[in-house]
Amino acid sequence: MTTLALRPYRPHDAGSTAGVYQAAIRVTAAQHYDHDQVQAWAGTEIDLARWNHNRSAAWTVVAEQDGIIVGFADLTADGELDMLFVHPQAGGRGVARQLVAAILAEARRREFRSITTHASRAARPALERLGFVVDAENLENTVHAVAVPNFDMHIDL
Repeated sequence: MTTLALRPYRPHDAGSTAGVYQAAIRVTAAQHYDHDQVQAWAGTEIDLARWNHNRSAAWTVVAEQDGIIVGFADLTADGELDMLFVHPQAGGRGVARQLVAAILAEARRREFRSITTHASRAARPALERLGFVVDAENLENTVHAVAVPNFDMHIDL
């Protein structure tokens, strides 16, 4: 087994991270959401220029194995874990744990008191194991006019 490497996001990572995002939704999250919810959330085509802008505006860390991006996570300037996605083929190997650990370390470096997130049904159990707690369930959360329920969560630092 090869070692997982974490590194900062780079602009040329846009396509790879977008691919991880879509695969995670279409495979991992699809176990928790119906077809219409998955389609609304994953979309069909991602505007890579906008995607790159959003990843670059946040503090984004990517997980790489053998030169292939297998996950990524974003920390926004206002203390939100905005993105946490792991490719389904890398699931269950501690990638999310390492990404969250990097996000929390950066948040502590910035002297945040807590981190918030809007977690999917798929991400909730992993985040709870890592110390996040559920504040509320959002049954009315919508993506492209389709209800895609999620959870408001936080962790105190």
